[in-house]
Amino acid sequence: MLLRKKHYLPILKPIVEEYRKRNYEFWLQHIDKEPIVFTKTKNNIEFQIEICAFWDDKPNENIRIMISIDDSGLRAYSPVTNDFIISPSNEFIGE
Repeated sequence: MLLRKKHYLPILKPIVEEYRKRNYEFWLQHIDKEPIVFTKTKNNIEFQIEICAFWDDKPNENIRIMISIDDSGLRAYSPVTNDFIISPSNEFIGE
């Protein structure tokens, strides 16, 4: 069964909020590295969360952080995602 996007958002939102607290230097260490991957269980459903950091445009400038969530079922082919961009001065871009 493919859960609707609205089922993932209550799980994804606090994760995004938590990782937005990390500064540019933290994310700089994750560029070109393996993604941060972990699972979270809610209502007997295990969700996989993957967090990737990559240059938004040019190296040594803004970093885009992409956070995706799926249930390892059909949703794995089309995960629910959220992203944000952080600048070297620790400001969020485009908000």
